[in-house]
Amino acid sequence: MIVRDIREIIGSAQEVHAEEGQWSSRRMLLRRDGMGFSFHETIIRAGTKTHIHYQNHLEAVYCVAGNGKIEELATGRVHEIHDGIMYALDQHDDHNLYGGSEDMRLICVFNPPIVGTENHDADGVYPLVEEEEANTPI
Repeated sequence: MIVRDIREIIGSAQEVHAEEGQWSSRRMLLRRDGMGFSFHETIIRAGTKTHIHYQNHLEAVYCVAGNGKIEELATGRVHEIHDGIMYALDQHDDHNLYGGSEDMRLICVFNPPIVGTENHDADGVYPLVEEEEANTPI
């Protein structure tokens, strides 16, 4: 059984921040845990914009607090996000994620699981980390 306390992750190497400060991702389950997915709590800062295009991962996201919106870049469609909204990036969807009037708290699941050190590149992509790199402790 795996039991983790978010208070022990905040401020540790398992809390990764956007280079420009738009978000913080608290990586609670990682590839090394052997669950077949990774599990994160992500805080999107109010009034921010983040371009995301996970070409190597699928992601499901559930909002548990705050508000914002997601913009599908292929279609221009915009979806409001608030407590109780789930969205899934089942087609490696290229999108912009906007923080609303207050910080948004999201629960996220990634497949394949991430190793924990990933951050968005210039195209909004998380790299697919090779196995030997995954064995490096964070």
